[in-house]
Amino acid sequence: MAGIIDWVSKKMRRPDVEIAKEFAEDLTEKTNTAQGAPDFPWVDDGVYVSPTPIAAGDHISIKYTGMLAKAGAGRLTLRMGYGHNEWSGICDIPMSKVEDGAFEARVEIPVEQCSRLQFCFADDAGNWDNNSGRNWSYEIHCGEEAQFR
Repeated sequence: MAGIIDWVSKKMRRPDVEIAKEFAEDLTEKTNTAQGAPDFPWVDDGVYVSPTPIAAGDHISIKYTGMLAKAGAGRLTLRMGYGHNEWSGICDIPMSKVEDGAFEARVEIPVEQCSRLQFCFADDAGNWDNNSGRNWSYEIHCGEEAQFR
């Protein structure tokens, strides 16, 4: 415990810019030495969902600038469904190309869907981005809990 206290004490006596630089260097080192994608919660995976949290009945936007877009895909499809383990209501939605090489799809979450939104992406050459087999997954809030957003 004393080691942690000493570390925090040392950091607190340094200017913020020095701490930020050290943090960035540490993050770069971890990223460069990691096998595959680093498992940091703040890593930008190129998927942007708005609004979040998602409530049943919402109209949402899903933007994608991930690996398929960066590889120069001409067209992308959003494959989405609902459920926790098994997907139901699966549909493929063509995405529109928007600014800066991003793709976007706008969807309405059915009012009766009190589950999870699951999705991934495919390009016109048959390549998939499924978040390393995990897909992207968002809880859909229903009823009174959705009112507190």
